[in-house]
Amino acid sequence: MMILELLFVVVVGLGWGIAVGSGFVAFITVLDIIPRLTQLTNAHQHIRKLEWALVSGALFFTLIDFFPIQAALPIYVTSLYGLFAGIFVGTLAAGLTEALNVFPIIAKRLHMDSSLLYLLMAMVLGKITGSLLQWMLHL
Repeated sequence: MMILELLFVVVVGLGWGIAVGSGFVAFITVLDIIPRLTQLTNAHQHIRKLEWALVSGALFFTLIDFFPIQAALPIYVTSLYGLFAGIFVGTLAAGLTEALNVFPIIAKRLHMDSSLLYLLMAMVLGKITGSLLQWMLHL
């Protein structure tokens, strides 16, 4: 009976992993996130590197998630990692919003067409402030 339970957990876990992975790939592919990201960063010549970085990072951190690895790294190393992870998430979010054309729609609905830059800066500064407060104060 124990083997059947373990087999069931493996099959369900693998199925959910395939479903989440397929959703992630569909998200990246259908919305053209990587090409939009290269447009935003003017990195057209590095598109293959960005794709491989995305795939390698997803595979690496998926494997890391399976094993209980702990690393006592200096605060400078973890701060650098946090900075790069934040830049990655921010540029991915920027690529997504660019693909969905979110900010012009928000500005139009809030009647802020002439001050779109101020809306963007308020959102960016709010996100930075909230992230720093959470990171520094452990809220």
